[in-house]
Amino acid sequence: MGKFAFRPPVTAAAVALAALALTGCATSNPQQDPTPAALPQPELPSRIRASEIVGRWGYAAFHKPEDRARTEANARGQCKQPFTIGQGSTGGVMMYLADSSQLQELRVKGSTSGRDYIGPAGDTPGPQDREIVSFDGRVMLLKFVDPDIDSRYGTGVFVRCAPRAA
Repeated sequence: MGKFAFRPPVTAAAVALAALALTGCATSNPQQDPTPAALPQPELPSRIRASEIVGRWGYAAFHKPEDRARTEANARGQCKQPFTIGQGSTGGVMMYLADSSQLQELRVKGSTSGRDYIGPAGDTPGPQDREIVSFDGRVMLLKFVDPDIDSRYGTGVFVRCAPRAA
């Protein structure tokens, strides 16, 4: 015989057995094991539909609850130059986030607490979300979730403007 010795063919069963044996050799090191990322919670539907919010609104804001009635009257007077909330292309509403001059699509979202919010997709309530404090179809009160943003902007009062005359 020459230099080469006869070797029997390796079978699939032998390969599988070797792979199984090697998996038992792996040690578990909690510092090296990647932890699975938390999956985002599915978005809960709001009791208010985005289509109910779309339209022309007079806007004003207050910091003290006793100023609400006066602020609502001021918001009604702003209908000469209304704040327009448009329909987004993916079912949301077109509004501005705090401290942003860029119009973007926001979601109308529900929560496990039963409260409704307007904000970017993601956690509810998120730091950029506004809670829908009240909504009767004619007047909507929005309060920022983030206390710093809320202290600067106050509670927003949106009063629906009458339809334009034809």
